Amino acid sequence: MANANVRVRFCPSPTGNPHVGLVRTALFNWAFARHTGGTIVFRIEDTDAARDSEESYLQLLDSLRWLGFEWDEGPGVGGPHVPYRQSQRMDIYKDVAQKLLDGGYAYHCYCTTEELDARRDAARAAGRPSGYDGHCRELTAEQVAAYEAEGRTPIVRFRMPDETITFTDLVRGELTFTPENVPDYGIVRANGAPLYTLVNPVDDALMEITHVLRGEDLLSSTPRQIALYKALIELGIAKSVPEFGHLPYVMGEGNKKLSKRDPQSSLNLYRERGFLPEGLLNYLSLLGWSLAPDRDIFSLDEMVAAFDIADVNPNPARFDLKKAESINADHIRLLEAKDFTERCRPWLKAPFAPWSPEDFDEAKWEAIAPHAQTRLKVLSEITENVDFLFLPEPVFDEASWTKAMKEGSDALLRTAREKLEAADWTSAESLKEAVLAAGESHGLKLGKAQAPVRVAVTGRTVGLPLFESLEVLGKEKTLQRIDAALARLAA
Repeated sequence: MANANVRVRFCPSPTGNPHVGLVRTALFNWAFARHTGGTIVFRIEDTDAARDSEESYLQLLDSLRWLGFEWDEGPGVGGPHVPYRQSQRMDIYKDVAQKLLDGGYAYHCYCTTEELDARRDAARAAGRPSGYDGHCRELTAEQVAAYEAEGRTPIVRFRMPDETITFTDLVRGELTFTPENVPDYGIVRANGAPLYTLVNPVDDALMEITHVLRGEDLLSSTPRQIALYKALIELGIAKSVPEFGHLPYVMGEGNKKLSKRDPQSSLNLYRERGFLPEGLLNYLSLLGWSLAPDRDIFSLDEMVAAFDIADVNPNPARFDLKKAESINADHIRLLEAKDFTERCRPWLKAPFAPWSPEDFDEAKWEAIAPHAQTRLKVLSEITENVDFLFLPEPVFDEASWTKAMKEGSDALLRTAREKLEAADWTSAESLKEAVLAAGESHGLKLGKAQAPVRVAVTGRTVGLPLFESLEVLGKEKTLQRIDAALARLAA
């Protein structure tokens, strides 16, 4: 579906940590733009001075670059519709609001919060819709003068047309909203600050956005925006009404919408744990879309080639951390060996690594890396998987020690030490045969025989392949650790 005229936008607010639901929205917009050969506009909605921060803005840019998103217009790139931060576009909104007032598409509303609440309560009690009742729609000059004499400062409210609004949602099909369910709404606060309800459609109109792909939570505002677009077209500000597609909710625990307050919603959490950008994006793409019924693992290029907004499922998608980790593990295994060793490096030094920099051995790391690559779900797991190589002594997990060191373990370890001392240390298979022989001499299969050896040498009952680990650690250190374990057992 190549269409170079397609223009989509991603317009987050810089508040707090980026949210995985927000990333999923960005991903679908980005994939749609790249699939069609269109343009993606990155815009910052930072008109809420109380909640927006420069720190969050910079963190947002950093996160999007970490994910590998590139945008065609926006901060750091420029474009024909600069500036791309709403806080720098206030004069534009003020001008459009005045044109809406002058054209009769909007009006001043002097109602106080208390008056609005009282009338809403009365409407509910009478079984009527509780939205704004149009009280200030047709004020006389005398009424306006009286309100202003009281010191009231009005908001600007958009005048909804008395007509049913129907549109075809790209995800949900045809939707209809009747006038009683879409009352007049505020577009400018009493202090003159423009509201999201104004700035978002105005920017979309001026930036000639053709497709608005956004969260389902914004669906109820769509008829209001369509009416505003039509007014902007009549005023010569907009060229057309964009097409809308509302993406399904991402659900968290208990099938509740995943909110910013949910720990598992934070993008930074996944970055810090060592998710690969391609692994995380692969998983997020499955929250409402799929490449094929029997295929979960694919690249971003494959997603772009196949992505069609009509294939997005409108039903809520549940965030499953275990599945996210599983998909990330598959992407770790797909990395080139050299790429894997480099991507692990942040977790091989402070503040993650418990060993001192001088104890890190590059040759040992490169030797063990291929064995680690097949075992990790996230990159941060590398630290505890290889710490036995770089620490002077293993860190014993007491539960693991108790579990592995059963009665007779000392005798087994002595035999294993004897067999290992005579083994060929250039071959992991030779080390395996040595421990196997030690086990057999005590009536044990390999699984039971290797458990005390693993804990003595690495400190844990589970980890990387044991015999390859022993080979990398080396004969001298392995035998020293078995001796230390024997001394501990004797004590």
